[in-house]
Amino acid sequence: MSVDSRTPQYALLSVAVLTALVLFAYLLGESGRRALLFVVGLLMGITLLYATYGFSGAYRQLLGERDMTGVVAQLFMLGFAIVLFAPILEKGRIFDHGVSGSFAPVSVSVAIGAFIFGIGMQFSRGCASGTLYTVGGGNPRMALVLLFFCVGAFWGSLDLGWWQTLPSLGVISLAAEWGRIPSVLIQLGVLVLIYIGLRQTGWTIQAGALWGKGFTGQTLRQGPWPLIGAAGLLALLNWATLLITGHGWSITWAFSLWAAKGAVVLGWDPLSSVFWGSGFQLSALSRSVLIDETSVMNIGILMGALVAAALAGTCAQDLPIKKNPLLAAIVGGLLLGYGARLSYGCNIGAFFSGVASGSLHGWLWIVFALPGNALGLFLRNRVWQ
Repeated sequence: MSVDSRTPQYALLSVAVLTALVLFAYLLGESGRRALLFVVGLLMGITLLYATYGFSGAYRQLLGERDMTGVVAQLFMLGFAIVLFAPILEKGRIFDHGVSGSFAPVSVSVAIGAFIFGIGMQFSRGCASGTLYTVGGGNPRMALVLLFFCVGAFWGSLDLGWWQTLPSLGVISLAAEWGRIPSVLIQLGVLVLIYIGLRQTGWTIQAGALWGKGFTGQTLRQGPWPLIGAAGLLALLNWATLLITGHGWSITWAFSLWAAKGAVVLGWDPLSSVFWGSGFQLSALSRSVLIDETSVMNIGILMGALVAAALAGTCAQDLPIKKNPLLAAIVGGLLLGYGARLSYGCNIGAFFSGVASGSLHGWLWIVFALPGNALGLFLRNRVWQ
């Protein structure tokens, strides 16, 4: 019997836990709401890393290997989130604040942005959530992806005004069109039909990865966690985000903000930009990132993944020195960022939270992101293999 020799990296674990505690204490002193979001982010990072839960890998398996395991987990996650979101969205208010969900226009910009994002997913071998948790888990190549993800998102924000002039049907809420209960039932029906269609056409499922094999204490500390369990946890954590903030989980706004702050340091004038020159965006530029709720959650994901990787003994990884993986990381990161800004979000903010909220743009996003993934996989295998 083989024994996994990985052991916890105690020094790194101690630093990570201490840093997380200090950040939590600081946030709690400033805002109980942001402190809660930091904890939600921590739990997301732990869950993502231990389950190695990614979107780009699931689509790569689906398109390249006819393996639907990761997509089945996503279908369950979406269905569970739709059911969780529905009563809160119908009520329209929770605790002391309104609840709006995650909505964006059904537009050409969203379609093109999702397609570009899909190409970037396969070039970079990551998505928004995947990039965060792998960087937190100590992957230096994905740190390069994150850097250029931020640059691409900022670039997209500068061009967004032009993209918004392209045709758009505006925001379309399925609940407003059909009623809350019918819209939930229709979306759940679509998810079931997708599952049946894939099964009928011969796609396979790895039951062990989906449901887990002999979940033990060692599995709990080192992973891999069952994908279906991680999917359920992520749906619950997205729901918690909705309860705390009034909108679903999002990631990439913070990437745009981080890059814009860097640009200001380098001398860029935000007043020269339509997107950044006024309102919420200009205000966010003048404040600490620890006041921005999306940034706080992203930092939580990074820290949670770091804690999990240190506990599992998997944090130390080498940077690949070959040219092709590095070029793919740079180009992929730029495409991810630019596409996310055009499509008002990523696989999380646009797709996961959009579908959970009953926004038609979430479904439009995945319809165009999947062909983008197919093209990205085709090109990567021939250009940057």
